[in-house]
Amino acid sequence: MKDIATPSRTKEILAKYDFFFKKNYGQNFLIDTNILENIVSYADLTEESCAIEIGPGIGALTEQIAKRAKKVLAFEIDNRLIPILEDTLSPYDNIQVINEDVLKADVEKAIEEYLPNEKDIMVVANLPYYVTTPIIMKLLTEGLPIRGIVCMLQKEVADRISAKPGTKDYGSLSIAIQFYTHASTVMTVPRTVFMPQPNVDSAVIKLIKRDQPAAEVIDETFFFEVVRASFAQRRKTLNNNLLNNLPLLKKDKSKLEACLEEAGIEGTRRGETLSIQEFATLSNNLYKSLK
Repeated sequence: MKDIATPSRTKEILAKYDFFFKKNYGQNFLIDTNILENIVSYADLTEESCAIEIGPGIGALTEQIAKRAKKVLAFEIDNRLIPILEDTLSPYDNIQVINEDVLKADVEKAIEEYLPNEKDIMVVANLPYYVTTPIIMKLLTEGLPIRGIVCMLQKEVADRISAKPGTKDYGSLSIAIQFYTHASTVMTVPRTVFMPQPNVDSAVIKLIKRDQPAAEVIDETFFFEVVRASFAQRRKTLNNNLLNNLPLLKKDKSKLEACLEEAGIEGTRRGETLSIQEFATLSNNLYKSLK
């Protein structure tokens, strides 16, 4: 049987089920088996590994994962694709598809039900680009028993996620994800390997969860408030951004100056120059001063 991810087989499946793409689901199906095999290889799956997939589409990536993993648990929001997946994935007995929006799903409960007592779980997905960030943050902040995430997403977002301090792409998204993971962009993907072709370039990122967050913070919610405030207007200094965008400060310049001085950080710096550790030190000082 031919792999799903070829242009001819994809067209054949779409025609058989009279399937049309829905823009609001961000559906772009991969039609290159080599690309899919490369994506799966970055997940470092073994015969004892399990995988969670989000948005399996017609099963092109799912099939490649199932060849290497012990079990695959997939979340598909589009109910039109459920009978198609039952057909295309019928040769495999290690796949469970759930017809649910992953952003609304109780993923932890699904893992307990379908992947009980599994020790190595990796998320492998071609994510819908319009909800990439909410999905990744949900997976990282819900305390799920996953080793990490390998996923396809818009290249611009991948660049921001894996960016280092002092670069134009480094910002609150970089910090939010690198706080929980070791992040790297592992490959770029041309538009030509999708059906239909997206209007943006794509990339694959690899996120391996840290045993502990990248820095010790007193309060995570407040830490991220400080980070977001620091990048509210990229061209402005920490002094300006924090005074104008951190509600608890209420433009109390003296408190901010004292906390910056204690952290050894110049208020004239911009947010993009601070490491995660520097943000942690600053947010801890501010928390103690303001709470």
